[in-house]
Amino acid sequence: MAPPPSPALHASFLCSLALALLRAGRLSAASQIVSSLPASPPAPLLRRLIPALASAGLAAAAVRFRPVPGDPLTLNSIILSYCSLRLLRPALSLLRASSGPPLQALDTVSYNIFLAGLSEQGHGDLSPAVLAEMCKRGVPFDGVTVDTVLVGLCRRGQVDEAATLAEMLVRGRGIDGLDAVGWNALIDGYCKVQDMAAALAVAERMKEQGVELDAVGYNTLVAGFCNVGDVDAARGMVEMMKAEGVEPNVVTYTALIGEYCRRKGVEEAFNLYEGMVTAGVLPDVVTLSALVDGLCRDGRFAEAYALFREMEKIGATPNHVTYCTLIDSLAKARRNKESAGILGEMVSRGVVMDLVMYTALMDSLGKEGRIDEVKDVFQRALSDNLSPNRVTYTVLIDAHCRTGDVDGAEQVLLQMEEKSVSPNVVTFSSIINGLVKRGWLSKAAEYTRKMKERGIAPNVVTYGALIDGFFKYQGQEAALDAYDDMLHEGVEVNNFVVDSLVNGLRKNGKMEEAEALFKDMSGRGLLLDHVNYTTLIDGLFKTGNMPAAFKIGQELMERNLLLDSVVYNVFINCLCMLGKFKEAKSFLAEMRNTGLKPDQATYNTMIAAQCRERKTSNALKLLHEMKQSSIKPDLITYTTLIVSLLKAGNMEKAKYLLAEMVSAGFIPTSLTHRRVLQACSESRRLDAILEIHEWMMNAGLLADISVYNTLVHILCYHGMTRKATVVLGEMSRRGIAPDTITFNALILGHCKSSHLDNAFAMYAQMLRQGLSPNIATFNTLLGGLESAGRIGEVDTVLSEMKKMGLEPNNLTYDILVTGYAKKSNKVEAVRLYCEMVSKGFLPKVSTYNALISDFARAGMMSQAKELFNEMQKRGVLPTSSTYDILVNGWSKLRNGTEVRILLKDMKEKRLSPSKGTLSFISRAFSKPGMKLEAWRLLKTFFKV
Repeated sequence: MAPPPSPALHASFLCSLALALLRAGRLSAASQIVSSLPASPPAPLLRRLIPALASAGLAAAAVRFRPVPGDPLTLNSIILSYCSLRLLRPALSLLRASSGPPLQALDTVSYNIFLAGLSEQGHGDLSPAVLAEMCKRGVPFDGVTVDTVLVGLCRRGQVDEAATLAEMLVRGRGIDGLDAVGWNALIDGYCKVQDMAAALAVAERMKEQGVELDAVGYNTLVAGFCNVGDVDAARGMVEMMKAEGVEPNVVTYTALIGEYCRRKGVEEAFNLYEGMVTAGVLPDVVTLSALVDGLCRDGRFAEAYALFREMEKIGATPNHVTYCTLIDSLAKARRNKESAGILGEMVSRGVVMDLVMYTALMDSLGKEGRIDEVKDVFQRALSDNLSPNRVTYTVLIDAHCRTGDVDGAEQVLLQMEEKSVSPNVVTFSSIINGLVKRGWLSKAAEYTRKMKERGIAPNVVTYGALIDGFFKYQGQEAALDAYDDMLHEGVEVNNFVVDSLVNGLRKNGKMEEAEALFKDMSGRGLLLDHVNYTTLIDGLFKTGNMPAAFKIGQELMERNLLLDSVVYNVFINCLCMLGKFKEAKSFLAEMRNTGLKPDQATYNTMIAAQCRERKTSNALKLLHEMKQSSIKPDLITYTTLIVSLLKAGNMEKAKYLLAEMVSAGFIPTSLTHRRVLQACSESRRLDAILEIHEWMMNAGLLADISVYNTLVHILCYHGMTRKATVVLGEMSRRGIAPDTITFNALILGHCKSSHLDNAFAMYAQMLRQGLSPNIATFNTLLGGLESAGRIGEVDTVLSEMKKMGLEPNNLTYDILVTGYAKKSNKVEAVRLYCEMVSKGFLPKVSTYNALISDFARAGMMSQAKELFNEMQKRGVLPTSSTYDILVNGWSKLRNGTEVRILLKDMKEKRLSPSKGTLSFISRAFSKPGMKLEAWRLLKTFFKV
């Protein structure tokens, strides 16, 4: 039996095999072989293997070994590998351990490699300390050392420090001067901090030192001027470049083309592109990607797609940036099919998607509310071994919030923090905005507090969301407190906040305060925009303050913010709302005279105004005028007219417009269906309800639960419960299960038809089908019992309601108090009334009328009067019926003084007593000895 090979021979064989595999490009196989090598192979093998592994990019394999003592090549290869793996601490430890005998192998290159690692990983500010260490250990530095340190500091934005250090190093170490790389690093640093004057000064100094500004330096200055938006200076730099004999290259042209595309100067960009090609400079993928981006920004998607297809033919295969630009732009333009198609093509071609692209795709999908797809893309990024950053997590949180899934957003925030990714102000603002939209203001305020505790200051977006939410859900005082807090924190107001404040104050009837705030903001120098002016004008119009509205409109024009179609539409809409249709038509004419074209919104506003006035013939004339102006009617136009025609009883014309609507490509929606059926209901055209429903279904209406609930509710409202039951069968055949709303409608129908047993049977069926009744279910049953005079049976319903965990609401108490009052059960009626108001519920006027009537019937007019006074204190305005009840009660007691007070009060409020009440007064006070009083009372009211 042959003896086994020696360990050295075995290691030599494995090492030779690994080197052969590396030369053949089989990196994975080479890595596996290296992993089976002993920890300390012979030094001659390592001298060859370690540099080969580092050069092949197999950094993890290279750092398994220690450097060969005294061999700088293996030492530098391992330091380079540590830096490639972003392991700077082990690299530094190895550097320090190699500085003395017997391992002395340290040289300038070793430190240069480590300095480059610091720079690339954003730690260039540590470079001066490393330089100090080099000096201490007697390691000389060269031009590469200086260049690397300068690049690192400039990347950190410490350009002045870099310039000072360059002076010191050049003078103190005997280096003749900076080379082009060092000077270009300083120019690039100043350009990045947008100090173009300093960048130009460095370029001049460079020339004075005898170093010519090369293409890299000129290109850096061109890009710098483009980044600060000074495209004229950038073009001037190109001309200077040519004058100095330095030919512009693809990088030069691409910087200018990119800037023009960003500012939507696509024509100028293409002119530059043509000039570039004419000059013999071939575009690369970056140039063409910039042009694709410019076309997309300009909405010219067909041309962008054509250029995208042309790229491969001219040898510039689209990269992930090109794909990302096109996919993102198409998604934002809601051209989802095309976007999805290009994404599929990208994947099939093996174009690598980076985190930036995944994040951009998530962002565009999230803004469309497609949360499931956003989560899928996020998981795909994770499966590609990409680590989500703060921006990615914030986009995911924002997507959850946009769909109302705040719980999901909070889960992502927790996940983000578990991964040690710190949220920023944008992250918190997204969650706060989501909470505000759900009306969860206390939780939003809690998150604002958490932000401050973490040292993250809320910004204008955060405060804008809070102010808007407080106005909507908690009232003016809370919103203004948030605004004061914002000012106290030194956050500058923006246009959105101004709009929220003006809009909130307007809706709260505080137009004077809104106008004052608007003027104050203008006085502070904030450039108010069209939206701000439009909001204020709209508010002033709606309060009837036309002179002030026109004055603000005049101010808008004086500020050279020319009136656009939106502003004209606001004026037209408000004039129509005020019934001033002639003035609205004048504005329409003025709009045309200024060269602005009326749009769908303009005509829809005017058509709706005519329909509100029941002038359907005028509305139809406007429709004709709209078509003559080549403005296509939309679904709103047709729905408004159809509803108006149905209310007017013009069934044939309504059907004609329905047919025209469908032939124009509009499919009826559930909203159209609801409005049209409600119009049939209001016009008492009950025979047309099912007919129009069938017609709309045949026209493509999506038959879902909301559509059927509308139909069932309208049928039941008119007591047509048999037909509603037939519809229930049709739902079942279509596989649409009834829900709580469906059963509530059926229960209402049976209650209206006084078939209470059927209503309770329907309730039982609802429970058998596993559906949970809501407060509306029980209120309908209670209302049915009250209407039928069976208020004594409500305890069963109330106990069932309690069992379901439901508390009585305002309507529940209104029904119960009214029911007991009608049955003259004063004790129970008053008890429930007291319970109702103690819980903060406000009784309806009909509830007060029932209570007052009960006391009046019993002759207890003092108690009736007390209730009358209380209802007014609570802000419930009495109606004619309230006064009729009281007048009749006091007349019955022959109390002419109280009757006279009530009649006078009615007259001041422009209310009239009913004929029955006047008759009762005459009868009560026309008895012997009371005729004079009767005459006085009637004279008080009728001025006779």
